[in-house]
Amino acid sequence: MKGGNVGRFWGGQFSFFLAAILFTTIFLWCWEKNPLLTSLLSAQDQFIMQSSEISVDEYAVSLRSKEQIMDEHSNSQIAEGRIVENRLAVSDSSVKNVTVTPSIKRRDDKKIMTSQLEGKACNFAKGRWIADSRRPLYSGFKCKQWLSEMWACRLTQRTDFSYEGYRWQPENCEMPDFSGSEFLRRMQDKTIAFIGDSLGRQQFQSLMCMVTGGEEKLEVENVGWKYGLVKPRGAVRPDGWAYRFPNTNTTILYYWSASLCGIEPFNVTDPATESAMNLDQPPAFLRKYVDQFDVVVLNTGHHWNRGKVNANRWVMHVNGKPVVDRKLAEIGNAKNFTVYSIARWLDSQIASRPQLKAFFRTISPRHFLNGDWNTGGRCDNTVPLTKGNEVQQEESSDPVIGSAVKGTKVKLLDITAISELRDEGHISHYSLKSSEGINDCLHWCLPGIPDTWNELLYAQL
Repeated sequence: MKGGNVGRFWGGQFSFFLAAILFTTIFLWCWEKNPLLTSLLSAQDQFIMQSSEISVDEYAVSLRSKEQIMDEHSNSQIAEGRIVENRLAVSDSSVKNVTVTPSIKRRDDKKIMTSQLEGKACNFAKGRWIADSRRPLYSGFKCKQWLSEMWACRLTQRTDFSYEGYRWQPENCEMPDFSGSEFLRRMQDKTIAFIGDSLGRQQFQSLMCMVTGGEEKLEVENVGWKYGLVKPRGAVRPDGWAYRFPNTNTTILYYWSASLCGIEPFNVTDPATESAMNLDQPPAFLRKYVDQFDVVVLNTGHHWNRGKVNANRWVMHVNGKPVVDRKLAEIGNAKNFTVYSIARWLDSQIASRPQLKAFFRTISPRHFLNGDWNTGGRCDNTVPLTKGNEVQQEESSDPVIGSAVKGTKVKLLDITAISELRDEGHISHYSLKSSEGINDCLHWCLPGIPDTWNELLYAQL
């Protein structure tokens, strides 16, 4: 009896084993033949990949096999004690050659996941202004070695300086804290050239103050003579400045070129002579010294009006001849033609000089109300961010320069929309040399908004 029970037991187990093998064989055969089941597996795999969160700090990991991803997904859910957020959307077809930079696990780490995770270029101009007690980056009472008194608002009668206490935070880009020593290290044995109008000069002075922390640096050398930047006899100032930091052999310079055109006097011996304004040629200074530059930052805009052109006695030329096309001679069209021309020329220089990095800074906004600079226009607001603190648009507020650099290796330094929100940061009527009824709602107090332009530049170098 006992032996019979044992036999029946083992016989039952053997029958169950055979049935299991048969069922598994049939199931696998159906799975391979049934496209619906196959697609369900693919969808499941894709969902797992979309839902998995890689919580490894500060380094990139390659995508592994599907089984490993499933294991990590399960483990990360257990470790976090929650359902993880959808962070990555990677299709099955794109897995093989993808390297994923992980998101940062904690939002309060003050680090921002770059939008490269989503395959999109970083848009530094989209974000918000936030209060920062660490600002300004240098003292407005100091930096006298580099900063013009007319822009040092701490030296004027202005009493409200709350505009100094904000920094720009891009929405989906990592914005490193500016470090003067780190900037010089990055720029070792290199030269950065700002070429443009007086707003370009403000950006140049801002960077000099930021790099030195506003402190006097006697070891910094004036090397303007190497670039012909010396004050001509009878002139108020030279056409630019150049300073070299000997410890890192870094040179920072500025050259005044309000229109970014090649300007050629008809008669160099006559101070009152007219000049050819060559819309299709970059400034002679840039053509001559571009081989010595590692970073070029261009800007133009506010001198493109008929009053400035006539006052400077500029006569528009293209191909070495006066412009006779009335359409091209219109100020807006002439500016567009010039901007496109110099962007394409600079792109051609990058092709033969891969080490050259070029930026075209968008126009700095004016904030005159109830008139212009000479008709009673004012900018009296001193309260920060009355227009809001966010920029959500994807495209630049300067479509001319934004369009000109598309398709080139010249990068857009987009500062227009973020500066538009900061009308309280202008010189206003506090200038030391202002005339009665004249407000400066074009230039900025320093320290101030141009410091942010340089932070954006620093982030993209």
